[in-house]
Formats: sequence, C-alpha cells, structure tokens
Amino acid sequence: MPVRKSRPPQNQPWESGWSPDATRVPGTRRLWLAGAMAIATVAACVTAIVVTEQRPDDPSPSPQGVAAADPSGPGLISYGTPSATATSTPGGKSASPSARTTTSAPEPQGSASASAHPPKPSTPGPTSSAPKPSTTWRSVRSVNYPDRYWHVSGGLVRLDPVGGSESREDSTFKLVKGLADSSCQSFATADGKYLRHRDFVLRADRDDGSSLFKQDATFCPRPSPVSGAIMLESVNFPGRFLRHKDFVLRLESYQYSGQYQADSAFRLVGGLA
Repeated sequence: MPVRKSRPPQNQPWESGWSPDATRVPGTRRLWLAGAMAIATVAACVTAIVVTEQRPDDPSPSPQGVAAADPSGPGLISYGTPSATATSTPGGKSASPSARTTTSAPEPQGSASASAHPPKPSTPGPTSSAPKPSTTWRSVRSVNYPDRYWHVSGGLVRLDPVGGSESREDSTFKLVKGLADSSCQSFATADGKYLRHRDFVLRADRDDGSSLFKQDATFCPRPSPVSGAIMLESVNFPGRFLRHKDFVLRLESYQYSGQYQADSAFRLVGGLA
C-alpha cells in the first residue's frame, strides 16, 4: 500500500518547496471594474478643468438661424430669420447687432422693386419757411355798457355803440407788446397810430419815437373786482387806471366806489372788423 505524503501547510510554502497555484488570479473582474472607474474619474476631472479654464468672454459661434442671447435678459434665446445684410467677421463669428442693422440704399430707378411699388402722387405740404406770426386784433367792450366799445372818433377814444363797417374798423385794435414794457400791452390802430393818454385823456396819435410817448402808450392789465374783466393801469402813472366818464376814456386814480370799479372794468373780445 503506497504511503501518502502529507500536504504541507499552505501558509508556509517556502519551508517544503510547495507554491500556490498562480494560473488564476483571484478577483480579476473586480480589478478591471476598479480600473475603468479610475479612468472615468480622471477623464471627468480633466473635462471639468478644461471647461472652467475656458474664457467666458469668448462664446462659441451661434448656429445659423439662432440669434445670440439678449444681454438685457439673461438666459433668453430668440429665434429669428438671419438678416440678408448681415456681415461676417474673420473666424466665422457673426457681427454685432449694431453692425447688422444697416439702412438699405435706395434702389435704382427701373428695378423690379420700383416697378412693383410705383411712387405715390405728391401731395401739397407745408412750406419749409417759418410761419408768419399771427396778428392779434381785439376790441374792448365795457362791462357796465356791454353794447359799447372803445371807438376812435375825432382823435379821441370814446365808448360808443357799434355802427357800420367804418365804425367797426375804428373799434378794432392790434394788440402788441408794450412799447415801454414788453410785459404790458399797447393798442395800435389800423392806420398805424397808437392809443396813448395825454392830459389824462386817451387818444390816437402817431409814434414820435420819444420815451414819453412809449410810456403814455403802454398799459398793464390788472385783475378787476368784476369777474372775467381786467383793469388797465398806466406805466408812467402807477395807481391810475383807464375808465370811461361821460363815455370818454380817461386816466384816473383808483377809487373803491362801485361806480369807478364798473367804469374801469373792460373785456377784450374778438375784433369787430
């Protein structure tokens, strides 16, 4: 009967010359899986580093037909038809919106577009010259005698009822800036005279160019106690106002009586002529 040799302990192979079976390495599948995961991790780290190091102010060119994001609204992308007049910069990048927005030149006469859209007939329009300033013509009506107006008669200014065309013309005055004070008013007649006070009586005289005439012909409108009416104060005699007495226009000092306030209240209405 053959004698069986006892197997030496496997934990001490070097003592008896026995070596373990190395034909199959244990855990080979797990080692391959761990290696693949390590490679994937390294690749992900490299990709992240490349993305973060890319400059943010150098965006990649947009696909054709898709406009870049609007800077006024982050993250918003608008889709629009590419402009026919868009130009390209070197490298294939699209030009900026301001560069793409161009004014098209007028098409030559006889082109297809011109024949499809014939010119419209011209219509008369306003001239290029500045409009002439309008002249303000006014008549002055009494408050307590509403059927009577200022009227030049015999060189004096009276309060008369309206008559014929000649009377209407003599009762119509051109309202201009004050000769002595532009914030006040002067009254000119149709024949070029001005209403001025002399000896405190209102009359129509030619402008002699003197400073006294300009002051006598300038009156400043003031609020009247009568609603919707004005009082006319003299520039060179402050405190004196025009009022009618015996239907003649005079310059008199202000009085608190109801009669004075009614006689010195006037309304500027449209010219009668």
